[in-house]
Amino acid sequence: MSGSKVKTTPYSYSIEYILDRSHFEETFDESVEINTSPKRYLKALAFVVAGFMLTATDVNPYIAYFAIGLGIVEGLQVRFNRAWWLMRQLMSKSASNPVNLTIDEQGIHTKSAYIDHQLLWNEVYRVSETEQGFLIATKTAKHYISKRCLDTASIDFIRRK
Repeated sequence: MSGSKVKTTPYSYSIEYILDRSHFEETFDESVEINTSPKRYLKALAFVVAGFMLTATDVNPYIAYFAIGLGIVEGLQVRFNRAWWLMRQLMSKSASNPVNLTIDEQGIHTKSAYIDHQLLWNEVYRVSETEQGFLIATKTAKHYISKRCLDTASIDFIRRK
């Protein structure tokens, strides 16, 4: 068989899935590191203190109350981080809409009615496997891909990358 060449076809995997609540919950749980430090509340405390200090000045009281309210909202955001994040995602226009995911030799392409994002493999500096998916890190961001929308071959392909 001299002279015969093995022809390999480039890898490509595509699937469509819905950005539903369970997807957002999994994304948060697998990708966000919860910081339990009291330092997380410093910005909220600073807004509240600044607001109370402004009430003792000649500044319009609405600005002072706004600062106090902003501090309270910031404190709630820190305390209820997961619920806050989920609410924002579920209220976004991309929620409950289909997403097309394509994994190939060039990278990972995500496309929906609202986004069209290409993540090239040469931009990726780390792929970390979690229990339910993959965290893919670039210089500027972290991306999460759930294993529930992948087949065995695509999981192995990402592991090799």
